[in-house]
Amino acid sequence: MHVFIAAGLLPLLEQKSVNILEMGFGSGLNPLLTLIESEKSDHLIHFETVEAYPISLDQASQLNYLSQLNRGDLKDIFLKFHTAQSGELVRHGHFSFAKHLTKLEDAHFETKFDLVYYDAFSPLDQEELWTPEIFIHITTFLNPGAILVSYCCKGTFKRSLKAAGFQIEKIPGPPGKREMIRAVYP
Repeated sequence: MHVFIAAGLLPLLEQKSVNILEMGFGSGLNPLLTLIESEKSDHLIHFETVEAYPISLDQASQLNYLSQLNRGDLKDIFLKFHTAQSGELVRHGHFSFAKHLTKLEDAHFETKFDLVYYDAFSPLDQEELWTPEIFIHITTFLNPGAILVSYCCKGTFKRSLKAAGFQIEKIPGPPGKREMIRAVYP
């Protein structure tokens, strides 16, 4: 909520529509929280995510997000996030979703994005996802003024973003983390 919704999505809701690219679908929490936020207004939110190593449907069905959020009514759409074929468009109200089962460096999109949720494993675990080349690749899919948010605040990450042309802002992090990054692509 703090990193991706509060620092990323909410500042963009003055726009009528927002296109979001997420690196790291993982458990599906970020699209679920974004869908819930989309229900609060009539904003159109289009969400595309990249995941090279998806969790199994069995693992997804064991997650307790829906009970924690008191949103059992979203069970079908949450499971659809996990069962959708690569590139398949899923709709729910003002929210549309597509998952791409590929590596980020191999991903290509027709959509231009306003916001990037960069939720990859840390640079210590997946160094290849934090290079200048990856962020330069991402810029080819961005609208002018697009925002990238991440929990990461490592120096190598900031240098990679700067090399790709982003302007960096350190902002307060979520509980337990002093700061995080919000970057703007001019």
